[in-house]
Amino acid sequence: MLNARIPWQRSYKYLGVTLDRNLNFRDHIARVRKTALFYTARLGALLGRKSKLSRRNKRTIYKMCIRTVMTYASPVFAHAAPTALDRLQVIQNKFCRSATDAHWCVRNSLHRDLELPTISKYMKDASKRFSTSRDHIPMRFFFGGRLSTAAPTTYP
Repeated sequence: MLNARIPWQRSYKYLGVTLDRNLNFRDHIARVRKTALFYTARLGALLGRKSKLSRRNKRTIYKMCIRTVMTYASPVFAHAAPTALDRLQVIQNKFCRSATDAHWCVRNSLHRDLELPTISKYMKDASKRFSTSRDHIPMRFFFGGRLSTAAPTTYP
């Protein structure tokens, strides 16, 4: 471009999503995981085992602060490899154990107790909601209020 060399990059961050060459989203999930763990550590006093908050309030804080970080732009990477998404599920599992003060050997049925879907299910549901909501957008938003340039169309 203008006789300047453009360096090759293995990954590129665009609108908060790290895209890599094969679109396997490993770099993105690693970055998101690191950010979610940072917020989990900062909110540890509120979400931890010794916190006096109710389970409902802990769940609300988790959903608002941590899950939103992990699932930002999830329609883009919701169908990544299950092993990659499992790294995010581990964070949610740790939250569930901590919020319910469960022992480490308790199975992950804690999601039912807290009424939280798994991360992959939540992301796939969000992806479905996104695709169906897009289908209901009137075409006038895409064409400046007109479906064709031949004759103007009025809308109620």
